[in-house]
Amino acid sequence: MNKGYWIVRVDVTDQEKFNAYASANVAALEKYGARFLVRAGAFENPEGTSRSRNTVVEFPSYQAALDCWRSNEYQAAVLHRRQAAILDLVIIEGYGEQQVA
Repeated sequence: MNKGYWIVRVDVTDQEKFNAYASANVAALEKYGARFLVRAGAFENPEGTSRSRNTVVEFPSYQAALDCWRSNEYQAAVLHRRQAAILDLVIIEGYGEQQVA
C-alpha cells in the first residue's frame, strides 16, 4: 500500500485565525495518522510560482490522505483556514515501486 501525501503551498493572511485552524485540525490529522515531513521551512523557488510557506504531510496510505481531507473533523477546521490563508493543496499517492538507479 502506497503512502499518501498532502503537498500544500500557503500564504497566511491572518496569523491569529490561522493559529485557530492549526489547533482545530490536530484531531483529524492524528485520527488519520498524519506526520509532518515539511512544515514552513526554508526554501528556494528556482522555477514557477510559489507561496510564502510550504508543507508536506505524510499519511499511511493514499486513502487515509483522502479520507482525512473529506472528514467532518477536518472540514470543520477548514472553516477557520478559509478566513486566514490562501493555499494550493494537492493530495498525491506516493511511489511504491523499488527505485532504479
